[in-house]
This record gives sequence, C-alpha cells and structure tokens, in this order.
Amino acid sequence: MASKTFRCRLVTPTESLLDEQVSYASIPAWDGLFGILPGRAPIVARLGLGELSLRFADAGTTGGTRSYLVDGGFVQMAGDTLTILAERATPTETLVEAEAQAELDAVAKKSPSQSAGDRQAELERINREKRRAALAVRLAKSGRGRGI
Repeated sequence: MASKTFRCRLVTPTESLLDEQVSYASIPAWDGLFGILPGRAPIVARLGLGELSLRFADAGTTGGTRSYLVDGGFVQMAGDTLTILAERATPTETLVEAEAQAELDAVAKKSPSQSAGDRQAELERINREKRRAALAVRLAKSGRGRGI
C-alpha cells in the first residue's frame, strides 16, 4: 500500500524551518506552480517567488495547512523526501500587514541609480523586491498559514 505522506524539509541558508510529514505541497517554481503528492517521480526544479503551501495529513489534531513566502532556491523530490532549499522563506503567519505595506511603499520609491554599472540588473532586482513586497501584503491580508 502506498504511503499517504512524504517527508518535507524546508531549509534556508540560515535555518531549518521545517522537517515533517506532509500529504501535499504546492511549489512556486520559477516557471509556474506545481504540486507534489506521495509517490511523485523524482524531480529537481528551480524555485521562484511565491507561496509554498503544505498540507498535513489528518492525524488527530495535527492536520491542517501551513504556508511560506519563498523567494529563490531549488526543490528536489527523491524517494519519499521533498527537500526545499530556499534563498528566503518566511512563515506567512509571521507576516504583519502594516510592516509588509511599509516595505512595499519603500520599495515602490526605488529606482536604478545613475551610477549603477548594470542598470538593467538593478531594475530587475528592484522589480523583484516590489513583487515580493506586494505578495507579502496580499498574504498578510489573507491571514494564510493559520491552519495549524
């Protein structure tokens, strides 16, 4: 009989955020969203900017969902283990709407400096910061991640 869960590990350069059994993962890849269920064929993918959503099996009171705002990195499914190596990951239940809005307002005022060596690269970095801040505001408003 096939397992109903798989191990999910979420790691950033500074900490290990999660190492638990999950029944489903929704992954924001750089080229679109995809889902992982138990028994998934092996895959390696590049993470994008978005909401990582994890569903936990109903085992008494431990069921529910948890989500994270992730930005960059890689994901690998091998055997029954999903490893997510994120450049940045923030539990959405820790996002505060006022702080996220202040960050968005600050980033919205940025523009590439005249002395920037690579103006296009700096513009792309600023635009990514704007998308990340806007997503943080949206997730904070929706109250994601309060399932557990």
